[in-house]
Amino acid sequence: MASIDLHGFVVDLKSHVGDHGFHVADDRHYVETYSNRQHWEVEMHPERGCGGPLSVVMTLEAEARTLIDFEDDLYKAATESDLSDEIIVPLTFTFMLPPLVDGPDLLVLTTELAAIGGIDLPLRVTMLDASEVVSSKPERTINIEGRVDLPLAHMYRGEDALCDLLERACEICTFLLEQAPVWLDEVF
Repeated sequence: MASIDLHGFVVDLKSHVGDHGFHVADDRHYVETYSNRQHWEVEMHPERGCGGPLSVVMTLEAEARTLIDFEDDLYKAATESDLSDEIIVPLTFTFMLPPLVDGPDLLVLTTELAAIGGIDLPLRVTMLDASEVVSSKPERTINIEGRVDLPLAHMYRGEDALCDLLERACEICTFLLEQAPVWLDEVF
């Protein structure tokens, strides 16, 4: 399973996000001992929002079976261009804000974010209202998640620089930072 260097890809990606307006705050790599599934998390925030309310977690996941399938494909392919684009790993961006005092309308927010993410970074937007007690005003939490599938063949050939994807993520951060003061009823 050493035919593709996913760890090296994540290291390069951490360096690359800085070119697109992000600061990396922390990173973690997990390996499940019973399945050999690997999971990388990179915590970052937009350069423009240092000390602000927005954080982003970028996650790359790889199942052991997927890596074995890619290795099998690599041995069967006559050339690198013959590699299948069907063997993929998911890359997920999760945008997080603290609980909101005056949260937005879900439909409006989803529509505005869909226009920014486009087809390059499709977004799933969910909200949760929670109250500690019945008489208290609920806190609204927004979860925004974008997921793209990265073909391992493109990573192996070094074709995906992910610039467009990172630019979209940065535009989403800019939008959220502009809206956050209203939603949080604060000034940042």
